[in-house]
Amino acid sequence: MIVTTNPATGETLGRYPVLTADEIDGRLARAHETFGTWRLSPLEERAALLESCAEAFERDIEALAEIATREMGKTVASARSEVQKCADLFRHLAQDGPAMLAAETFDLGGGRTAEGRWLPLGPVLAVMPWNFPYWQVARFLAPAILAGNTALLKHASIVQGTAAKLEETLISAGAPAGLFQNLCIGSDAVEAIIDDPRVVAVTLTGSEGAGRAVAGAAGRNLKKVVLELGGSDPFIVMPSADLGEAVKQAVTARIQNTGQSCICGKRMIAHADIYEEFLERFSAAMRAVKAGDPFDEETDMGPLSSTDQLETVLGQLAKAQEEGANLLFGGEATDGPGAFISAGILTDVPLDSDTARQEIFGPVAQVYRAADIDEAIRIANAIPYGLGSSVWTNDADEEERFIRDIEAGMTAINQFLASDPRAPFGGIKRSGHGRELSQHGLHEFMNLKTVLRPA
Repeated sequence: MIVTTNPATGETLGRYPVLTADEIDGRLARAHETFGTWRLSPLEERAALLESCAEAFERDIEALAEIATREMGKTVASARSEVQKCADLFRHLAQDGPAMLAAETFDLGGGRTAEGRWLPLGPVLAVMPWNFPYWQVARFLAPAILAGNTALLKHASIVQGTAAKLEETLISAGAPAGLFQNLCIGSDAVEAIIDDPRVVAVTLTGSEGAGRAVAGAAGRNLKKVVLELGGSDPFIVMPSADLGEAVKQAVTARIQNTGQSCICGKRMIAHADIYEEFLERFSAAMRAVKAGDPFDEETDMGPLSSTDQLETVLGQLAKAQEEGANLLFGGEATDGPGAFISAGILTDVPLDSDTARQEIFGPVAQVYRAADIDEAIRIANAIPYGLGSSVWTNDADEEERFIRDIEAGMTAINQFLASDPRAPFGGIKRSGHGRELSQHGLHEFMNLKTVLRPA
């Protein structure tokens, strides 16, 4: 039995029976059978279903948002935004996706040509996290539907109500039986599903450890895998930047989703010429952040996703101080029920410490001083991750240096890094491989079949 709990109050929300081996087999059989017909469906039919999904998400936005807020603690305002973002993705692929699947022609010379056709692969398993319980799923689900694949979801245990609501919403939108199925299972059941020959590929968003396990199982079976893992993104501020806007967005980066976002800036790196002013203004803004009832429209941030996550973050902060870092303020659990923690700042973090190289999945920022752009880039790259980055400068030469030299899959210039359905999303190094979103994400789980034609 999987039990879900409200992290703001500690109350039990739901109990969900774990699927038996026979029930899992039945769902795999259904996914395989449905693929046999869905892959032959007209592209226009698949696009129409995506549009219907967009409408269903918008129609049920309040109920969808409420479940996510109750299960993992995000503010209801951010939950609504997440649901709407999913609708935007479904609609984007409904309208623009078919053109991304157009056949490509290659001139082989002498009157001979080759054609590249995008064809579906089969049932795809997704192992998804709790921090953006709708958006993470939609990023794999919408492309799967348009591609002609079928989809199986192993969601995080703490958001099983959200997972069930997702399946219900797809059915209400007109998805055929077996196209998208939620699997209420534990992590211990994932390997056997990857081993099953009816599953052709797997995608995971989650921790580095989970990524290693899933990639190992997929590799053993020679199956395609896309991984979006952790990140400890640099947020670099140079003297030419608009400091006021940089500070404002730095706060958003650290408290969005109570700091539980892979791509938000976690390591603030300020040039020595503006370091003191940045730290002073950033500190004042972070001290003003209020954690509270996530259903209160005025709340800045809700609780962490669970008491386990709270203990993890508190343990990381304790170790940071043991390693010589200075907890300037914050990072404290609040009195009373719920997994609440105050926003905070760490300074003087030794670059050779574990803290400097790890991701703190909570609303506590690390702030570093860089003597020049070279040192800023060295600090940015001195970690095993390479997901995203945000740089603040109005110097064109500095901008190009950051784009060229920061080791990351994404760099945002003078703005908060955020995913968009139209732009490729993904990282390098230990942040994973493969891409989601845009045409690149659509093509990840498709067969680019080469067709040779005579002269």
